[in-house]
Amino acid sequence: MRVVGFISLWLLPVAAFADIVVPTRTIRAKEIIESADLQVKSGEAPGAVNDPADLIGKEAKTALYPGRPILKASVGPPALVDRNDLVTLVFVKGGLSIAVEGRALGRGAAGDRIRVMNLSSRATVTGKIRPDGQIEVF
Repeated sequence: MRVVGFISLWLLPVAAFADIVVPTRTIRAKEIIESADLQVKSGEAPGAVNDPADLIGKEAKTALYPGRPILKASVGPPALVDRNDLVTLVFVKGGLSIAVEGRALGRGAAGDRIRVMNLSSRATVTGKIRPDGQIEVF
């Protein structure tokens, strides 16, 4: 005697919960995030940061509110140059190196491209922010 049977399985979508990072206080745009500003809670949010270490020392691009997940797009590296800062414009080509004073027309972090006004000639140029805060003109 042979018994043949089958098992019926129903696959239902199940929400997967993971740890997400949320602020403990309102963090305004342009503020640097510290460890005391963060807590980890269980939840689900696409694009949310799940490790507090990824946020510490970063700058909020938008306001972050307590209890709401922090999205990766809402933070970035801290700005080295603010609008209207006096900066050093640097041009290097081969053995030639020229440095002049300029005024930043934008705000940015290392690696960002911003516009700067050369204070000697009043010309506006675009350059890349170096890690030391100088603007490299190409």
